[in-house]
Amino acid sequence: MSHVYKIIELTGSSPISSDDAIRNAIAAASQSLHHLRWFEVVENRGHIEAGVVAHWQVTIKVGFTLDNES
Repeated sequence: MSHVYKIIELTGSSPISSDDAIRNAIAAASQSLHHLRWFEVVENRGHIEAGVVAHWQVTIKVGFTLDNES
């Protein structure tokens, strides 16, 4: 069986961790997209306040199959 994937790019954010930023992006995407299959981290960024990491931003590519596929 072959698959066709649509790929989108998202940026999630979190004050907790880069992993949480990824989870936030995927959770938001899953509200309107179906058949999410994989993700790839493209970029990690952060915001620094008073010498400590205050916020993470992670850009990911997300692949999903189209509705007409099984």
